[in-house]
Amino acid sequence: MYPHQIAHPLDISLDDFERIAFAAYDAMPQELRVMTQGVAIFIRDFAEADVLKMMEIDNPYGLLGLYHGIDLTQKSISWAQTEPDRIFLYRKPILAEWVARGDETIAHMIQHVLIHEIGHHFGLSDDDMHAIEDATD
Repeated sequence: MYPHQIAHPLDISLDDFERIAFAAYDAMPQELRVMTQGVAIFIRDFAEADVLKMMEIDNPYGLLGLYHGIDLTQKSISWAQTEPDRIFLYRKPILAEWVARGDETIAHMIQHVLIHEIGHHFGLSDDDMHAIEDATD
């Protein structure tokens, strides 16, 4: 299923969303993908309740994505990592934001969230993230 074949935008299944998300990731600059090979990407409907509580977010639609790990500026070669760095994409909040904006494709919206979360992996500023995003447009 492709976004133009969907009766209602919020009908995008987890499987379809995942396909679109990984295609959006694959469309990003190769240099960025190479530097994020060790980062696992997960798709969930919403963030877990404990994550929302920790981040002091009351509305589950208030979190589109999350980077969970130690950013590259904080790691050392002597540091033993017990689990991979992870990016979570939250399907229902992303779809709701996409519908609210109404001016871009779902792939672009997902890519926007991915770039932001990858930016956290690199320890980048918001300005750096916007420059990367502009380069992918």
